[in-house]
Amino acid sequence: MNRMQSGIALFAAAPVHIRNTDVDHEYRQDSDFYYLTGFEEPGAICLLAPGNTKHEFLLFVRPRDKENEQWAGLRAGVEGVILKYGAEMAHPVDKISEILPEFLENASCLYYQLNKNAQLDQTILSLCDAIRPKYRWGIYPPSQIIDPTRILADMRVIKTSDELTVLRKAVEISCRAHSAAMKAARPGKTEYQIQAIIEYVFRSRGSSRNGYPSIVGSGPNACILHYTENRRTLADGDLLLVDAGAEFEYYTGDITRTYPVSGKFTPPQRAVYDIVLHTQKKVIDAVAPGITYNELHSLTVREITQGLIDLNVLTGSVDENIENDNYKKYFMHRTGHWLGLDVHDPGKYFNGHESRVLEPGMVLTIEPGLYFHEDCPVEDLKYIGVRIEDDILVSKSGPEILSAACPKEVHDLEAIIGMHPAPEF
Repeated sequence: MNRMQSGIALFAAAPVHIRNTDVDHEYRQDSDFYYLTGFEEPGAICLLAPGNTKHEFLLFVRPRDKENEQWAGLRAGVEGVILKYGAEMAHPVDKISEILPEFLENASCLYYQLNKNAQLDQTILSLCDAIRPKYRWGIYPPSQIIDPTRILADMRVIKTSDELTVLRKAVEISCRAHSAAMKAARPGKTEYQIQAIIEYVFRSRGSSRNGYPSIVGSGPNACILHYTENRRTLADGDLLLVDAGAEFEYYTGDITRTYPVSGKFTPPQRAVYDIVLHTQKKVIDAVAPGITYNELHSLTVREITQGLIDLNVLTGSVDENIENDNYKKYFMHRTGHWLGLDVHDPGKYFNGHESRVLEPGMVLTIEPGLYFHEDCPVEDLKYIGVRIEDDILVSKSGPEILSAACPKEVHDLEAIIGMHPAPEF
């Protein structure tokens, strides 16, 4: 509310989506709505009215309903959101058309994201239309609608101490799951069995859901960036790339590890892995307040390009290959992204044309990679895919690797892989 110019703001809870026939997808609250309210139920609307003499924070929610609660679980109801969620006033959501006009009238602007909730869009537009004829009495609807997501994104990119406590827990659970997967990996197991182990650890440690679909790609599948089929059987000599993160109280970890399922890197695999690991360490060391996001990516590109030349995949100078984007065939994504309530958390990467400067409290991933398909000019490198990803907190004292407990050194990986037999499924 302090960041709003004036006026009022409206936010809608995430809708329920049908999976098939009469079965719903698992419900997850809209991240912005949760960030503002902590309220997890669907069918809710948040109204912020800074400076209002009656109430500044209102929630419109589904009322208690014994019959519906018998089928779908308890609701907080109007009384519950006042007692448990700090709302100064609450109303049944079907009363929104009766209550909202008094807040819209003579509000200088409305902070609201259009085209996200069609029903609420129509309600707001209809109410504004009904207010317009009152101009003779000096009553006007808001003169502009402003998308509030920029304000929220700017807030969310800097984590509070409470947010970091929860995020650390999400990352800790993610680390444990990756370690369990390493211990269970061996030829003959399937990608989905490794996925099951990871997600079992997530749930057993208190994570209610994944932060995103788990990527468990072996052999050539490691070269597919967002591979999620997870059906292949691990073969002797394969590298296994696992990109998985647990969500804990809505905040998510995001870790990627790559390792040989046979327990030992082949010389070509080791050569690629060493380049990616060296690059990642160098970029992480560079994370500090005052450095720009683009400087981190440029450093990654330079190190990766030099590695590709060392592997005889590229020829010529580093500068020539960067200028001609030759490296992009083997490293086609950015160095990382913001992390928080969403795995790709919102927040600007650029201010106009200038790359954003890192500040204390930001959390981002550092994830260089190399991916060699069948058209790689070096035969021994074909179908090798390596990505290493960690979660980094920017602080005044230097980068804090939140995911440091997850093994990534070659000697640690080769010592842990296949340590324990994978459970049968």
